[in-house]
Amino acid sequence: MSIVGVTGVSIAPKTSTVRMGATRNLTATVAPANATNKSVTFASSDPLIATVSASGVVTPVAPGSATITVTTVDGSFTDTCALTVTAE
Repeated sequence: MSIVGVTGVSIAPKTSTVRMGATRNLTATVAPANATNKSVTFASSDPLIATVSASGVVTPVAPGSATITVTTVDGSFTDTCALTVTAE
């Protein structure tokens, strides 16, 4: 079995607005589709505005803006989602 390296990652959606009390699911797509290691991590630029789980579920903490970044474990490729949190 040969190892297929990651060549990139994309996040969807690229921009998102979520209101307090709701959550938003972000989807990371690793390229190529047959990559051996499709593992990714998610991170928030401002955990005081929004947090993000290992599976890409965003939970708002306070109104404001944050950037959610997905990073591939293989190759450290990244993509971002511009997130806006609004009041209920």
